Amino acid sequence: MAGLIIKPRSRILHGHDWVYTSEVLKTFGQPANGDVVSLKDGQDRLIGSAIYNAQSQIVARRFSRQRQDLDLDFFQRRLKQAIDYRTRRNVDPRLCRLVWSESDGLPGVIVDRYGDHLVVQTLTLAMDQRKALLTEALQGLLQPKSIIERNDAPIRKAEGLELHTGVLAGTAPGPFEISVDGITFEIDLLQGQKTGFYLDQLPNYTAVAAHAKGRKVLDCFTNQGAFALACAKAGASQVQAVEISAECIELVRRNAQRNNLNVETYAANVFDLLKDLERQQARYDLIILDPPSFTKSKGKLGDAMRGYKEIHLRALKLLNTDGLLATFCCSHHVTSEIFKEVINEAAVDAKKTLRQLEYYSQGADHPIVTTIPETEYLKGWLFELAPGR
Repeated sequence: MAGLIIKPRSRILHGHDWVYTSEVLKTFGQPANGDVVSLKDGQDRLIGSAIYNAQSQIVARRFSRQRQDLDLDFFQRRLKQAIDYRTRRNVDPRLCRLVWSESDGLPGVIVDRYGDHLVVQTLTLAMDQRKALLTEALQGLLQPKSIIERNDAPIRKAEGLELHTGVLAGTAPGPFEISVDGITFEIDLLQGQKTGFYLDQLPNYTAVAAHAKGRKVLDCFTNQGAFALACAKAGASQVQAVEISAECIELVRRNAQRNNLNVETYAANVFDLLKDLERQQARYDLIILDPPSFTKSKGKLGDAMRGYKEIHLRALKLLNTDGLLATFCCSHHVTSEIFKEVINEAAVDAKKTLRQLEYYSQGADHPIVTTIPETEYLKGWLFELAPGR
């Protein structure tokens, strides 16, 4: 088997599963892009088996500490392990992320389940080349009515892959309904955002809504309206939902009508709207900030921090006495420490004092590997305004 000899002190020697080009001491056996390669240290000791792609900055991604090929048996075993893990964690087996990339030992593979339908992403070259084996394994284990391919994520370009969507097996279902804690949502697996729904936030919708009863709520970056609808269902006195996409706002309206819930919707740029609301001296009891990732790379971190500070500064000025702020960040480049620091900076500028009530993370179906920080990306808090001092 062809392979790589890894430099001392490389991150893979400390538990990570990635090898960057700069960490390779020597390549042997002339591996082709997409091949399985062996990883060795300078003493010729096996570190594991990895997928190889010289087109990517991450030249190798380990998927086993043993010698292992990517055959049908491998996919069947890894998928079974992923399913068993979620069963042990009491994750809803019919509405969850079934496979979360490196966290489940399948680098670059994402599988989301929506009832009888599966959505697959293959974000690495080697896994993309083996979609047929992955599809066969999924069909054998779960017998889904359809397997949809949502390979339109820009991250595929880093692996030299084209962007496209399609049907890998069965027949595309068209728009259909799912139920989340008693709220019905319409999703479209081929046309909707991401793979159809933001599954990583499932436990947080209910957790935040538990504080909404009797409160006036502003849900910013509402997307499909999950936080807004959960708050309305929980007894909020008034709920306003904001999203820049008119299509998303129309979907929120339909979801509100479908559930007989009252949500006011606004198709607007959140940054601009928050400024307008401040000029109008509007006030809210609970504000939710759940923006899309402001940065896809470390190089844009400074711009992202300015964006995060801006929305927090504006939101804090709109809160009533004892008001609540639920805020989230979904970029793995922004650590919890960095995110909290920018929130504190905004609080200082707004002349507000925050008390931390709750911490939020991604659902159990998005497991976190302690030695791979990239697997932990979603972080959030619920803060309460302390009395003026």
